[in-house]
Amino acid sequence: MKPCQIVLADDHLLIRRGLRKIIDGQPGLTVVGDVGDGLELLNLLECRCFDLILLDISMPNIRGIEAIGQIKKLCPAIKILMLTMHSSKELLVSAMQAGADGYALKEDSDQELLLAIQQCMEGKRYLAPSLAKELSDQELERLSCPSVRVALEQLTVREKQVLTLVAEGRKSKEVAKLLSISIRTVEHHRANIMKKTEIRNTADLIKYAIQKGFIVSPQ
Repeated sequence: MKPCQIVLADDHLLIRRGLRKIIDGQPGLTVVGDVGDGLELLNLLECRCFDLILLDISMPNIRGIEAIGQIKKLCPAIKILMLTMHSSKELLVSAMQAGADGYALKEDSDQELLLAIQQCMEGKRYLAPSLAKELSDQELERLSCPSVRVALEQLTVREKQVLTLVAEGRKSKEVAKLLSISIRTVEHHRANIMKKTEIRNTADLIKYAIQKGFIVSPQ
């Protein structure tokens, strides 16, 4: 049987190296690539689809949660397992609603990670045990329902990219360069974002991005 092909998406090289050692030693699993940047991940998936992505939340340019919808559009059958240090119920809910198949914590054991991979590949939802305890039965049932796995608000893929980069403090010129669009187009997207979200200033835009899981609050 063809081994499960896994891509590692984490901005820390040591984490990726450690994960590769854990996974490559397991039968039926193989790491076929690793990236440290959200845009790099999407570029990789435009060329080829894989079976599963281990996806961190905190990555440069495009955060993990914000990338989920784009990943699923490029590779609808791919499984996405969030692997993060953030034990936040709000981020868990945001990730699952965005379309993630599982949410694992870096603090858990190697065996727990392998269990998470197995469950995701079997089409089951995986939640880190410590976080699953915090959710009510109704919340767990809601997260299992595909109908709630929709993009938050009515932002387009490009608007979500612009939102993430602006909320990270990047200027329009830098956003334009990263996304290969004009500065005028960036400003147009930014205006649309504020109109759709009814936000009037950058400070509130950053708060919104944190609340919805597009970026992680610096602590």
